[in-house]
Amino acid sequence: MSVAVLLLLGLGLLEAEGRCFFNRTQEHCVCYSLSQESLSSIIQCLPASVVEFRGGELERYVAFPIRDLEPSTIEMLGSLVIRKIIFGDLLVPEILLARVLRFFSYTQVQELVFESCIFEGRSNWDEMAGRDLPILSLQFHNVTSAPLMGREQDFSSLSSWLETLQELAVAGSHVTSLPCSIGRVFTALRSLDVAQNSLGDESLMPAFCKGAFPQLQVLSLQRNNLTSYHSVCEGVQLLRELQHLDLSQNKLMADPSSSCQWPASLRIFNLSDTGLEEVLTPLPPSLEVLDMSCNHLHAVDTSLSSLKKLFLSQNMLQAAPSIRNYPMLDTLHLDNNLITELPWDEVKLLGYLWDVAAAGNPYNCSCSGAEGLQALAGMGHLGQGWPQDYTCHSPPRYQGRLVKDVPVSVLQCNSAAVIAPVCVALALLGMAGAVYMVRSRPGLIRPCRRV
Repeated sequence: MSVAVLLLLGLGLLEAEGRCFFNRTQEHCVCYSLSQESLSSIIQCLPASVVEFRGGELERYVAFPIRDLEPSTIEMLGSLVIRKIIFGDLLVPEILLARVLRFFSYTQVQELVFESCIFEGRSNWDEMAGRDLPILSLQFHNVTSAPLMGREQDFSSLSSWLETLQELAVAGSHVTSLPCSIGRVFTALRSLDVAQNSLGDESLMPAFCKGAFPQLQVLSLQRNNLTSYHSVCEGVQLLRELQHLDLSQNKLMADPSSSCQWPASLRIFNLSDTGLEEVLTPLPPSLEVLDMSCNHLHAVDTSLSSLKKLFLSQNMLQAAPSIRNYPMLDTLHLDNNLITELPWDEVKLLGYLWDVAAAGNPYNCSCSGAEGLQALAGMGHLGQGWPQDYTCHSPPRYQGRLVKDVPVSVLQCNSAAVIAPVCVALALLGMAGAVYMVRSRPGLIRPCRRV
């Protein structure tokens, strides 16, 4: 049993004394710095669906003998319910990983995660050639390893498995390039996360070359070294299945004459915190979700007929964008801008949306400013921020007061709406009185005499 557990958990033999802690409610087990002496505590992790190993070094076990498993051991591994294994804060010899990874083919583990690990050395992956693994999601966060360039043979040996992988994350790991040949191995990959790396504009076209990542739908390039909106567009043009692109936390600049066309499949576009002072063009034509929050936009004057969700919080907008430009819109977020009021004609249109957020703006709580917000709140569209995050900035008598507490009466705020009907009513009464007098005293009106 102990040999099987060792293989399953990636040789979790660490140099310091440690223990495992099992949360039965969450089916989550965490092991800290296990040693051969404390190995028995791993047994309590066997009912878990998620197992973590934290801390230690594995290089002393590079020469540990690993033999082929007996049929009874293989059957036992297949019966375990562990679906996800996390390795954190470890020094991992690559040669040891190569020897152990093949045994995952006997398990039901679908997700493998490495966090804050250092991969040491290079290994021969020939033993993995033609071997399938059940792992569909592979994640590396804040790891250090040998560069990807020149490792085509390694990826070729792993191709039987990598061709079935659906999710891959290599985040915060100093990646500067993705070789074209490696991308062509991931024929079934749906999601690629390369956030918080050092990818530049010039690295995208080679990475997403013809035939690379043919099924990719979700791509995160968040917080890299991207600067050219046009270059990014050209770099991902060949990703015909791309639906979700995250470019947030890059410092993007507009190009004077960009005619690049984004993939027609793109539906979700994240341009938040990219230093935008104006809306970049062209935008993908079939967008359904557009996030341009945390920028320096003063105005948004675009027209997207299929857009459903628009996020513009934390900009410098002085007015809400015209809802008429987005006939399919159901969500609009305008928190923390410079908007002083929502005009009544826009409020009527906003009332058709499901989710409106406009907290943290310096509202003018004169009649029109307060009335529109109170009307939206009455329709139930202002969400969790209402009423505590909607305060008046002016006029002075209402400064600091919650918008909901501002008195809004018809007589005070729309005197024309009261005076006009009153005048009409008085006029009608006058006419009715005159008619009554004529009918009750016919002698009052005499026919003209002819001379």
